[in-house]
Amino acid sequence: MKRCESEEFTLLSSINSPEQIKKLTIPQLNQLAGEIREFLISSLAETGGHLAPNLGVVELTLALHYLFDSPKDKFVWDVGHQAYVHKLLTGRMEQFHTLRQYKGLCGFPKRSESEHDPWETGHSSTSLSAAMGMAIARDLKKENNHVIAIIGDGALTGGMALEAVNHIGHEERDLMVILNDNEMSIAPNVGAMHNYLGKLRTNQNYKRAKEDIEALLKKIPAVGGTMAKLAERLKDGLKYYLLVSGVLFEELGFTYLGPVDGHDLPTLMETLRLAGQTKGPVLVHVITKKGKGYAPAEADSYTFHGIGSYKIESGEQIKKAGPPSYTAVFARTLEKLAFKDPRIVAITAAMPSGTGLVGFSEKFADRFFDVGIAEQHATTMAAGLATQGMKPVFAVYSTFMQRAYDQLVHDVCRQNLNVAFAIDRAGLVGADGETHQGVFDIAFLRSLPNMTIMMPKDENELQHMVYTAMQYEVGPIAFRYPRGNGEGVEMDAELTALPIGKAEVLTPGQNVAILAFGNMVPTALKTADILHAEGITPMVINARFAKPLDEELLFRLAREHYTIITLEEGCLKGGFGSGVVECYAQAGYHDAVVELMGIPDYFVEHGSVKEQREEIGLTPEHVAQKVRAHWPARRQRA
Repeated sequence: MKRCESEEFTLLSSINSPEQIKKLTIPQLNQLAGEIREFLISSLAETGGHLAPNLGVVELTLALHYLFDSPKDKFVWDVGHQAYVHKLLTGRMEQFHTLRQYKGLCGFPKRSESEHDPWETGHSSTSLSAAMGMAIARDLKKENNHVIAIIGDGALTGGMALEAVNHIGHEERDLMVILNDNEMSIAPNVGAMHNYLGKLRTNQNYKRAKEDIEALLKKIPAVGGTMAKLAERLKDGLKYYLLVSGVLFEELGFTYLGPVDGHDLPTLMETLRLAGQTKGPVLVHVITKKGKGYAPAEADSYTFHGIGSYKIESGEQIKKAGPPSYTAVFARTLEKLAFKDPRIVAITAAMPSGTGLVGFSEKFADRFFDVGIAEQHATTMAAGLATQGMKPVFAVYSTFMQRAYDQLVHDVCRQNLNVAFAIDRAGLVGADGETHQGVFDIAFLRSLPNMTIMMPKDENELQHMVYTAMQYEVGPIAFRYPRGNGEGVEMDAELTALPIGKAEVLTPGQNVAILAFGNMVPTALKTADILHAEGITPMVINARFAKPLDEELLFRLAREHYTIITLEEGCLKGGFGSGVVECYAQAGYHDAVVELMGIPDYFVEHGSVKEQREEIGLTPEHVAQKVRAHWPARRQRA
């Protein structure tokens, strides 16, 4: 952190708590805002992170800490992508070089990090419900403090946020909602709420139009009650037609303040001060610029929403050359198939680029749907499409698939509909950490009747699984794949449908069989290489399917008295390995020996995937040690 000790950050380096911010003048606060932006641009060029969202909330965060008293007053950040400035102002600057690194600062608010983080989040649309809970608790305990939720316009489109808005307006408790409106979530926002907010941003002509209409009405001679009523209806109609500021929120029970320029500190602070004095629910509509103060991020806030290391001068990302990403292979294969099959429809929940579907949206605009931050709606909409003979593919991160569990159960699996789920970021995800780990989908999907679950060992097998899913006609099917690049294998020119529920024996062996699922197959093969040098020859099997399992192979291994070691980058409780144990128990193979290796029963925090695997024991060395413990000669010597 040499930069923060230089003269460039004279004010920022002196801030150790929010109390110090209250002593600054407006010019000093503006200077501090500039230093914060320089610091973030410099620091994140090394560590990566969510740059554009944080550059957009610098003044807003300063104003909040200037006017209110954290941690007594509760700041509840939605998603948490924009909480870096808050971290800097609450005593975590010296740790900032560890951001998103193993055992370092979390990229999201984290209660164990600071008393100034009252709520942890990494998924959108949770802040309003959490803030409502805090406000109720405050009132029940007869305490006196502000509860302030900061939510983006993208997150406000989420169904959970709208449910909370409805309840907050009904309860009429003191609660402040700050709508940070930058016209973006990760991708450009979609939907009616987005369009409504857009009209609010551009309604400066309302007052002038209203005055002109009133002047016109005064010139019309009074012709009794009918004309008078018509005049009033015309004025009311104008109000709703032009969407006078905040009419929707006012009707829902909020006092609406705004829109206000989120980068004009004096005006912003005046508005927030007024909001703090207002009784009942209040919504402050703040207009900000995502990426503010850094030209590359302003020009391309989508790329700079979450970015790896980059060159400060140009904004160019520093990327290592390598094989294509799993996401790219999925997307390319789906496009290839969609040219031949007009039934294929692609769906995303506000992640067209992250899920690789931008190309699909350009080639098949009428068969691509970005539903916004609405995974529940996406899942049931896909089910509706399937009832009409279409082939919907919902491309979604594993961690966000969790948000639509009821729809998976009730709307898809119960009706046994042909919906395909392309589950991206399956397994450990690295720096985003515990809120984004894709380690639970095997367990919650495996428990559902009619569901088929598969995962490829490499990018070549992934393209065959996409093809398999599109050929599958007997119910829901999920193919999951990890974050990052593939293994660099040769890609087959022709696509082939894989036999459902059949595993692949990769290397023959004796005594011990390593049964690996998906991206654990390379680990299993490396394990075998280590052990072969010691004269130990385990069988390596690519499971391919977590449901249905290859029972024929499993029963043969049991009859031949193999010890089975299951490998998965998913939770052990209810996961792939649990399915193997259940299979043996139900078939009466009570003497079968099965060792499970996967994600232990805790949330794995941020760091590199390599570090995370080392922590939980999912490395070739750890697996080799497990095999040695079950190798006959080793057992006899023991």
